[in-house]
Order: sequence, then C-alpha cells, then structure tokens
Amino acid sequence: MAYREWHIAYRNSQRTEASEVAFRFEGLEIWKKAREFSSNVNRVTATFPSSERYALADQMNRASNAPALLIAEGSGLDTNALFAHRLGLAIGEISEVAAASFLAMDRGYISEEKKNEIYEWADELARKINAFRNALR
Repeated sequence: MAYREWHIAYRNSQRTEASEVAFRFEGLEIWKKAREFSSNVNRVTATFPSSERYALADQMNRASNAPALLIAEGSGLDTNALFAHRLGLAIGEISEVAAASFLAMDRGYISEEKKNEIYEWADELARKINAFRNALR
C-alpha cells in the first residue's frame, strides 16, 4: 500500500462520527446555517407558478445555494484573505435572494409576510457570515 493510500485509510480509521469531519467547512456553524437558508428558500420557490421555474425561482434557488458552496470553497483555500473574499461573495448572494423576494412579492408569488420571513433569514445569515469574516481578519 502506497503511503498516500495508507495515510487516508489511517485518517479514516481514526475519525469518530461526532468529533471529526473530513472537510473544514463541515464544522462551521455558518455553513450549517447556509444549508438551512437554501432549503428554506427552495421550499418557498417550489410554490411559484410553473412559468417561473426557469426564471425568478431558478435565480433565487441558485443564489440561495451559493452561500453554502462559497463557504465550503473558501474554507479549503490557502489564506484567510481568500476565505474572507468568498464570504463577501456569499453575502452578496444572500442580498440577491433578499432583493428577489421583493420581486416575488411584487408579482404576487408570495405574501408580504413570506417576503419578510425570507428577508429575516437573509439578514440573520448575512450577519453571522460577516461576524465570522471579521474574526478572520
């Protein structure tokens, strides 16, 4: 067995379910919150008219998926500065979802209450990511 294969096998044998994760992002609370955000937004857009499936709904879904993916990508980069940059991009994607919720309300796809709920989800996640980003600096 080559060293690399042995090392991977050894690492996997030493990993316990509760204490270790394969990737750095898996232990980040902001990544878990970003996954929740994505699921929440996807549940809302599933109620949009079928004519919006490849328009606003798709845009909102892609933007809501991006924060979790950017957090994961950034956590695997070499420097905190690169990670912080990805976190900034994630906040931009969250802002896009918040803005799109206004459009969805304007078009009658969601109520003002649902728009406010999406806005609160977005605001909470953006604040948590920003606080984490500031701690990296």
